[in-house]
Amino acid sequence: MESTRIYRWGILGAARISRRGLIPGIRETHRGLLHALASKRPGVARSWALEFGIPRAYGSYRELIDDPEIDVVYVPLANDEHLPWVMAAADAGKSILCEKPLALHTEQAEAMAEHCAQRGVLLMEAFMWRHQPRTLELLRLVRGGKLGDLRLVNASFSFPIDPNDWRLDPTKGGGALWDVGCYGVNCARLFAGCEPHAVHARAVWSKPLHGVDLTLAATLAFPNQVVAQIDCSFEQPYRCRYELVGTKGSLEVPDAFLPRDKSLALLRAVEREIPTELTFDNRNQYGLMAESFHVSLDQNKLIEPAENGVEQMKVLDALLQSARQVGQMVLIS
Repeated sequence: MESTRIYRWGILGAARISRRGLIPGIRETHRGLLHALASKRPGVARSWALEFGIPRAYGSYRELIDDPEIDVVYVPLANDEHLPWVMAAADAGKSILCEKPLALHTEQAEAMAEHCAQRGVLLMEAFMWRHQPRTLELLRLVRGGKLGDLRLVNASFSFPIDPNDWRLDPTKGGGALWDVGCYGVNCARLFAGCEPHAVHARAVWSKPLHGVDLTLAATLAFPNQVVAQIDCSFEQPYRCRYELVGTKGSLEVPDAFLPRDKSLALLRAVEREIPTELTFDNRNQYGLMAESFHVSLDQNKLIEPAENGVEQMKVLDALLQSARQVGQMVLIS
């Protein structure tokens, strides 16, 4: 029997991603209620609450976490703030949807996941693109052998960034890999169906020793003979795509992680010159992600394609290590 339980959400901070993503997304769900928003900036939480019809506004994150009526906390804060507020929310008995990347390094991610497990709450990394109808159908086609044996994943995500953006600050966990390259990594991991065992990367840095990666290109090798090539940048034109290539065909996916109202994929078969256009009607992918999390909460475990972010963080760590070592291959245990 399908659950009818309503889950009350609280959001920490007035981030851009909340305005364009999760706030309208939660509103489109059947079982999510946006109950509260907190901001440390004076008056901002109240302003947003009035704008979006949110019942409660708090002037501190602690007040929101201590609200006994909240079931789920969304953490869209700067990357260096994920660890303390995920831990605090778990201590208060709240399950957490945390923006990507989950943490600043693998040790943090593992500590966060373990802490949440000990507190009996769920932790999910917020990769909304995994919950698109298009993603789920393409995953079904790949697993069903439509492309033959998958051999190659290509993924690109780039855009020019404002020079004052916090994502250029290394102390806050900035960098193109952490912000947009993570999508290509996530894409490769999902479609390969396993974890890479070796990676190498090269990057262009904002400063020689202590800057962030402005542009990064990488290769990931998987044990099932899948190879992935990803690139990302804060200094290139907008690009957002991935391609899946197998022994019998390929799929080209434009607007990959930020689909339009109608999205498509081009299926090319080895024996046909003209590609087949696959079209998909899309709902708000943030709403679909929230609905997926509700199902996980019903069952008290993450349901595919949801993840807690630990394995993803291991790959990101290895890629950044390789890039800092000027392209030296890094093995992942």
